[in-house]
Amino acid sequence: QVQLVESGGGLVQAGGSLRLSCATSGLLFRLVTMGWHRQAPGKQRELVATITSGGTTNYADSVKGRFTISRDNAKNTMYLQMNSLKPEDTAVYYCNTEARVRLGYWGQGTQVTVSS
Repeated sequence: QVQLVESGGGLVQAGGSLRLSCATSGLLFRLVTMGWHRQAPGKQRELVATITSGGTTNYADSVKGRFTISRDNAKNTMYLQMNSLKPEDTAVYYCNTEARVRLGYWGQGTQVTVSS
């Protein structure tokens, strides 16, 4: 059974930083493209960043230069370092695989709130 558990969210002032973690089990993590998504109140869920099994990264324009996605295959864990946070980054953040996204499977996410 695949499990993805997000953690590390919280309340931070604008300009601050947070590091999110995504602990995984039940999948061949090192072979899978992983992604971070977020959903703000009243908005559709959006893709924030992805990282392939080979470490190639891609970012939404809104977070380029501020967020860094990474992975530790030895720990089956993915991270999202978020710097220079803005109030518009406030959302519930989810990690996921491409396959689970297509199937509509999502975890509980972790809340990030950025105060102005």
